Amino acid sequence: MFEDQSAAVSCISLQRRGFLTGGTALAGILLLPGCATTGGMGAIPYDEVVRRLLEASTRNAFARLTAPEGFWDSAVGRINLPVLFGKRGSVMQGMLRSPAFRDQLQHRLNIIAEDGARAAAPVVADTVRTIGIENAYALVTGEPTAATTYLRAQMGPALVNAMIPQLGQMMRVASDPLVGQALTLLAGVDVADAAHALALEADNAIWYEIGAEEAAIRHDPSRITDPLLRRAFGD
Repeated sequence: MFEDQSAAVSCISLQRRGFLTGGTALAGILLLPGCATTGGMGAIPYDEVVRRLLEASTRNAFARLTAPEGFWDSAVGRINLPVLFGKRGSVMQGMLRSPAFRDQLQHRLNIIAEDGARAAAPVVADTVRTIGIENAYALVTGEPTAATTYLRAQMGPALVNAMIPQLGQMMRVASDPLVGQALTLLAGVDVADAAHALALEADNAIWYEIGAEEAAIRHDPSRITDPLLRRAFGD
């Protein structure tokens, strides 16, 4: 860790610009005191930059999605009606084929998904705190959603597994008439199936939202208060 974090962060910003302008510029920057990439007191804390970027991105994303109508009102997080509810069968000629009913059902599932996100949030937060950051420099200087992509790959189906019980419980406790009617029309499909299908959709939506937050922070770091991130991704 740096004794002089301010100088260290300056090096991150300089190296980021060097990365974008070419290898020769980067090589020159690396010769500056305190700008070594590995080892010693001059090592740049790229892993800390990635961790703080993920902390901010995930915190903002879950705050947005767990707010009332969070999924529904999100430009990237709105959940489509799960494929499960589009299955064809002899009983599908009625209500489930009605656009009005399908729109209402989609809206209701987006609201239920908010509780799934509440169950997933602490799982993500714990992972961000403890995850090992590999190739941190590449994540800092990479694509706008590089850190989100890395975190998602490391977590695998953890969010889906965390959400299924909560979503199933919400569907049972609420005895939601829209969901109940839809399941009645789907032969052989129960609440557990519906919870799993919704969890898969919510998983995608959550990662889209986290990625959007990461990209926004990289694009305009002034929107956050963390000085390390503002210097790392600033001009």
